[in-house]
Amino acid sequence: MSDRYISVVNGPLKGIVKSLGLPAPVELRRFDPADPRHGYLTEPILVVGPAASADPIAELLLGADFEVVRTATPGQRYSAIIGVFTGIDDPSELGPTALAIGAGIKQLARCGRIVTIAEAAGLTPEEAAGTTAAANAARNAVTGITRSLAHEMRAGATANGIVLDGVDVLAPSAVSALWFLLSAKSAYVSGQFLTVDSARGTAVTAREFAATRTSGAEGAAPLAGRTAVVTGAARGIGASIAGTLARDGARVIGVDVPAAGDSLARTMNGIGGVALQLDITAPDAAATIAAQVRGPIDILVHNAGITRDKLLANMDGARWDSVIAVNIASQLRINSGLTELGAWGEHPHVVSLASTSGIAGNRGQTNYAASKAGVIGLAAGAAAEFAALGGTINAVAPGFIETEMTAKMPVLTRELARRVSSLQQGGTPQDVAEAIAYLASDAAGGINGRVLRVCGQNMVGA
Repeated sequence: MSDRYISVVNGPLKGIVKSLGLPAPVELRRFDPADPRHGYLTEPILVVGPAASADPIAELLLGADFEVVRTATPGQRYSAIIGVFTGIDDPSELGPTALAIGAGIKQLARCGRIVTIAEAAGLTPEEAAGTTAAANAARNAVTGITRSLAHEMRAGATANGIVLDGVDVLAPSAVSALWFLLSAKSAYVSGQFLTVDSARGTAVTAREFAATRTSGAEGAAPLAGRTAVVTGAARGIGASIAGTLARDGARVIGVDVPAAGDSLARTMNGIGGVALQLDITAPDAAATIAAQVRGPIDILVHNAGITRDKLLANMDGARWDSVIAVNIASQLRINSGLTELGAWGEHPHVVSLASTSGIAGNRGQTNYAASKAGVIGLAAGAAAEFAALGGTINAVAPGFIETEMTAKMPVLTRELARRVSSLQQGGTPQDVAEAIAYLASDAAGGINGRVLRVCGQNMVGA
């Protein structure tokens, strides 16, 4: 469903909206395979931070044909500002880099980007062991800087962070995370962090990251030669995920219930995929999927999910059990089943759909929130298992996404849900699909057991 308010506030009523102090969202710049800029803005990138830390990033960008400057100049527009906070050991050292970012914010281009890069802070005594209190404080302070910046962004700009947990700033997945956050593929990701804790992953250039089946050289698409299974693929977010994975070169097997068979067939026919009608809660679901694929499964996206909303005081066993069965128990069973069958490819990547409801909770959705919080726990709990297989497992938590389901919400409820994010609008299924396609790629092989919110920095939750 389109958001007509965006057209109104950027049209003849723009002045009135501004004078009244009403939300003024802009149309976000989303990835287009035909874009000659490969999804990146053309203005220079401002890189700030101590020279020893920032120089490698500046050299990386220059090598990728971006124009780079190191000091803000009045009147100059910037496509992005990258603040490098690595090597800072005391909170007193944060100021120069933070203020250098601030000096360029008013010159950030429409739909521009701010990216911070910092070492991981330990958030428990065990994690913080080996670092000084001052260094740990400085590292965690960057979290507050980044999230606050995201709330201050205007005109479709975003602010996100890359967290280095024991890896170099030029580790393959740290570099690919930078390409993702700089590109139009991250349009609805703001106030979030990509934590890289392994040197695993395939190194890619900025142009290789943005290649597609049609725009790249033969075999250059990031998922070329990979086989992907997507559950709940008939429509909505699932259909967008399937289409995006196919765009990026994957062979896609779309799974959905028999009742959605016609929609599933149309979706798969449209992308050259294979349709599989299946109840994912069936005990033999993993075996059925493996038999249909007839080869290694490189990517598995657990998108299928249901809601059966009721206040817990009015909840019955059938509503509770069905949501748990579809949204989390099926994922556990299918993952373990495919492992037992030896069905995974050499570097398998699993991405599960969580939800901001699983992070912040939601009235009347105790069963749904439990299942989606469970998905986040599943990703963290299975990370070591998939690392041993040479792969990863992560979760993506969407916020308010414009779908057939949200189109049926009461008008005022829908409008409120759209405006309570820093980007002051809902996301699209494509926004979710882009994040999943990135995490499903070998370029993200150093990101494991994490959850990435695709919510425009919704005010609900962190």
